[in-house]
Amino acid sequence: MMAEMADDTLATLNWLVEAGADEAIANEPVNRLVAKPPVTQMPIATPRAAPLPRPVTPVRAPVAAPAGDDAIGSAMAAAASAATLEELKSALEAFDGCALKRTATNTVFADGVAHAPVMVIGEAPGRDEDRSGKPFVGRAGQLLDKMLASIGLDRKANAYITNVINWRPPDNRDPSPEEAAACLPFLRRHIELANPQVIILLGAVAARHVVGVSDGIMKLRGRWMEYRVGDRMVPLMPTLHPAYLLRQPAHKKLAWRDLQSVRDRLQSLAGTRDAV
Repeated sequence: MMAEMADDTLATLNWLVEAGADEAIANEPVNRLVAKPPVTQMPIATPRAAPLPRPVTPVRAPVAAPAGDDAIGSAMAAAASAATLEELKSALEAFDGCALKRTATNTVFADGVAHAPVMVIGEAPGRDEDRSGKPFVGRAGQLLDKMLASIGLDRKANAYITNVINWRPPDNRDPSPEEAAACLPFLRRHIELANPQVIILLGAVAARHVVGVSDGIMKLRGRWMEYRVGDRMVPLMPTLHPAYLLRQPAHKKLAWRDLQSVRDRLQSLAGTRDAV
């Protein structure tokens, strides 16, 4: 009887081992009739790729224009080095110290007869002048030719024409003080090399930069002034700009009076030379 019970017990243990019961005693009682909850696996974290750096657009440094003092110094040196009008023109065309040059089509130097007795100085080139490279070729220039002809002057015979500014300001605006300052050394040398007997200034801008007066042109016109060229003083007459006269034709009579005064002065100078 005991042998049969031992055999049954051993058979039961073998069956339990084969069924997976490999521990006889556990720390906690286990109710094997209850289904085991499914084992939840922790998700395996996938390493995130580091974000790609955002493309950086290289920033180009702006091209700096020459500083004001440097531009003026360069202009003075270039102008002083010119011994003739042709050399002055070449120096001006090579000069890059004025911002107006970067937006202009041509450098407008002068037109007429070099060393003529009368030098006419305007303000700045307009659209037509910028295209042609010569001063006073548009409507205002045509009126100027008629004004000069009324007192016996002609750019092809005895008149020489230029401007304070040698490049067209955008939209025909007034030149800034910095732009004018970069051009003035060339204008001063231009007057010295042309060596005229009489200077005619057209408009307030020309008067302001050549003789340094800020009065309006209606106050300045008709009054003789002087400009030093070397060791002599050259008589200078401010008058109305032809472009202004196109807008205000009633004021042509004022310009005519100024031109008559210029004619009389030229005759007086010619008489003095003949007497000598």
